[in-house]
Amino acid sequence: MGIHQYIKEIGRGPRGSKPLTRLQAADLFGQVLDGTVTDLEIGAFCLAMRIKGETPEEMCGFLDATHSRLARLPASDRPLIVLPSYNGARKLPVLTPLLALLLAREGLPVLLHGMRTEARRTLASDVLLALSVPALTAPEKIANGRVAHIDTRHLHPGLARLLSVREVVGLRNAGHSVVKLMNPCAGAAVVVTSYTHPEYYDMLQATFGALHMTALLSRGLEGEVAADPRRSPRYDAFVAGVHQLLQEQQPGTAAEVPGLPTEIDVDTTARYTQDVLDGRLPVPAALAQQVEHILHLATSTTPETP
Repeated sequence: MGIHQYIKEIGRGPRGSKPLTRLQAADLFGQVLDGTVTDLEIGAFCLAMRIKGETPEEMCGFLDATHSRLARLPASDRPLIVLPSYNGARKLPVLTPLLALLLAREGLPVLLHGMRTEARRTLASDVLLALSVPALTAPEKIANGRVAHIDTRHLHPGLARLLSVREVVGLRNAGHSVVKLMNPCAGAAVVVTSYTHPEYYDMLQATFGALHMTALLSRGLEGEVAADPRRSPRYDAFVAGVHQLLQEQQPGTAAEVPGLPTEIDVDTTARYTQDVLDGRLPVPAALAQQVEHILHLATSTTPETP
């Protein structure tokens, strides 16, 4: 079915719009990714879905279309830890590079994927470059104990095109949800993801269950997956889609995190990250806790898991 027919279904406002089936959503999103639709139609799709919101069936369909088209990384020897990073730092330093390097220190293969969708934020990928971690230009097998990062356009250029719409219209779209949930690995993986708004929780939980994914879900820091170093959030785990609560949210906010800089620029964040890795500064307790939960999931996932 042509995209204009789908837009008629989803674009009638919060009361008049109709949800798509999983197959319809996969067809629609596939057309967007394949570049067979116009910029105007992509804009209409983005705004219509933004107003309506994604159902679990629609998100499953969007991910079906994405996974069937991604340039996937070969399976690693241990489950690949997947860290989507698309928001960057706005008020606090971006700690996703530190999380990635702490996980690699535990012997896990780690992939960070992302791209710039807002001009004035400090990206995790830029911090990794400052720490002499080169960017991949094509998917490849990630060795145990190694951190790699790759721009979204090398996974699928149509997906990167969809994300770049944010720079034009100023709003996130369904593509931003997709990249936070997708598994770009051909083998076993633990997708670490986060949500900012509580209303997304039910949709994410249903999606992980329907797709039989292995994932760790928590509230993130400014849209990033690394834990807020000042708080101890709730952690929900999914092993092949089966849910388990790992930890309830703990009350309170730390008044101070030792050594955490107030500046968020690339060089300052890179220096802080290296100081923590070298032991000159302590690992924030919240990040140490997050690493333990991810290790638990990685050991619960065998390399043969699809």
